[in-house]
Amino acid sequence: MLNNTQHLLDIMTQLRHKETGCPWDIKQDFASLIPYVIEEAYEVVDAIEREDIDDLRAELGDLLLQVVFHAQIANERGLFTFDDVAQSITEKLIRRHPHVFGDVVFDNDAQRHAAWEQAKADERKEKSPQAQSVLSGVARSLPALLECEKIQDRAAQHGFDWKSVPPVFDKVLEELDEVKEAWESGDQAHIQEEIGDLLLVVVNLARHLKVNPEIALKQSTQKFSKRFHYIEEQLAVSGRELTACELDELDALWNEAKQALKNVVV
Repeated sequence: MLNNTQHLLDIMTQLRHKETGCPWDIKQDFASLIPYVIEEAYEVVDAIEREDIDDLRAELGDLLLQVVFHAQIANERGLFTFDDVAQSITEKLIRRHPHVFGDVVFDNDAQRHAAWEQAKADERKEKSPQAQSVLSGVARSLPALLECEKIQDRAAQHGFDWKSVPPVFDKVLEELDEVKEAWESGDQAHIQEEIGDLLLVVVNLARHLKVNPEIALKQSTQKFSKRFHYIEEQLAVSGRELTACELDELDALWNEAKQALKNVVV
């Protein structure tokens, strides 16, 4: 009996067969599959956050399908195979862990992190010798918060960073004042620019406080949704609509929701 990996690869080959395969699978290419790669990655995250292990197993399978799908398309075009993908990540893991697969000794996590980043920098230089910027290689398709964090982290590794947290708080307040000035000017383009600057500094503050801004915002958004649903439920009991309430009443229900859901895990 074939092992599960080879069976999966054979199934994908059959699905892509030009004469006997699935019409939908046959017409897909790298670009058309982008939304599915992103969607499946987020569904893996969702399963982890819900601590649903059965769903996590299933969602990891869906994500693996995307890897197999892309590898099959590449194989058909003579570009690379699934084995090439596996070999690439195997070599990378060994190269980036000299303290595990070699005789290098690190004294602390900081040294390990520095070596990891240096290995990544060496890989980028080898891949694109002409790329001189230390910011080269950060994927532009990342969500904005993640891209911002990675760009700032890359710059910080080369000395462009505050040495402590207090100046970052000061910068947040400074940018907030500039947003207010832009708003008072009525210039929408300027307002957007200053809002962007404020968000960038907030991401920097999150990085200094060792908080992932993408996860922090997602959790706060979920918290907002739970509290808002609470308000809707309370109004439904009394047979009222949101639009029929004054803001003061809604605000009171919001505070009530904060207390009622205080110990509820987001």
